[in-house]
Order: sequence, then C-alpha cells, then structure tokens
Amino acid sequence: MAENDKPTPDDEVRVLDPRSLRGLAHPLRMRLLGALREYGPATASQLAERLGESSGATSYHLRQLAAHGFVKDDPERGKGRERWWKAAHRGTRVGTDEFLSHPDPSVRGAMDTLLHEVATTHTQDLSTWLGTLHTWSEEWQLSWDISDFTMRLTPELAKEMRDKVHEVIESYREKEVDQDTENSARFRVHLHAFPRDED
Repeated sequence: MAENDKPTPDDEVRVLDPRSLRGLAHPLRMRLLGALREYGPATASQLAERLGESSGATSYHLRQLAAHGFVKDDPERGKGRERWWKAAHRGTRVGTDEFLSHPDPSVRGAMDTLLHEVATTHTQDLSTWLGTLHTWSEEWQLSWDISDFTMRLTPELAKEMRDKVHEVIESYREKEVDQDTENSARFRVHLHAFPRDED
C-alpha cells in the first residue's frame, strides 16, 4: 500500500461489534477486504480478476462491506463511472471469547465462520509461500520460519506468552520500511496457539 493510501492513526484498527461481525463473516467479503488491505485500492473488476470471481459478486459484496464501514470510496482514483474502493482500516480486532459465548446464535455462527475463514486464509498463504519459496532470494529463503512448540502451561501463562508475542510483533511496525526500499517485501506473520488434549 502506498504511503498516501495508509489509514490515519485513528482508523488503524476496526473493533468489531455483533452487527459488524455478521457483516464481515462471509468468505468473499473477507477475501475482498484482505486484498484491499494488502494490495491497496482497486475496482470491483480488478478484485474480481485477482480473486477469480465475477465482478457482479465483488461489486455486491463491496457494497455490503461499505454499509458496515469496512471499505470506502477512493474518489481520487475514480474516472467517470469507474468506482475505486479502499480499506477503511489497517486491521480488525474481534473479541473472540465474547462472541463465541454470545447469547445470539447468529453471532456465534458468524464468529465460527470468521475463525474458519481466517484459518483457511492462513493455510493458503503458507501453501503459496512453500510453492514459490525457490523463486525468492537466498536472503529471504533464510528469513522465514515454520515451526511449532509444545509445553505445559496454565491458561494465565498461555495468555501472558500470547500477549508478549503480540508486543514483539507490533514493535516492528515502528521499523516498517517504505515499499520502495530495496530488497523489501510484505512480510506475513501467522500466530496459531491453542491447547491440546492429552490423547
């Protein structure tokens, strides 16, 4: 995303409520929002081509995302009837615990859909990297990671570790380089952490 396309600090992260959660929890809407956040402003037709969808479908779901405040017009880019869209926020934050135990089954269902779509996207991202890693420079081939760790913790210790990892990752936002920086790339970090049964 170009520097002048970055959201203002006040618009950095969208915190979901039950209504906006239900508005976002759709596979294509999540993919559209993800594409706008990663690649910057685009038209419904450009997004349709990128995602392998029809422009009618992308246009409809972009309007739904706009109705819930996730995307907005980018009038500086539009020419004539061509409508450009951009993400309204850098990221999304959701109260997972609150929504998984919400009294409204539609909210719980939307949360379930959202979580499974996020997991699917993570799997696809990793698979794409593994399929293309040989095309990257040696420096990048030495800079990635796929690992897992297992240890016995209490819920309190697990939450403490998760929060510390988030702090480390967020501290690198201050070090982010401009897109014109030589040998720089968008760097994706996935964090999966969860308890397992003894069996």
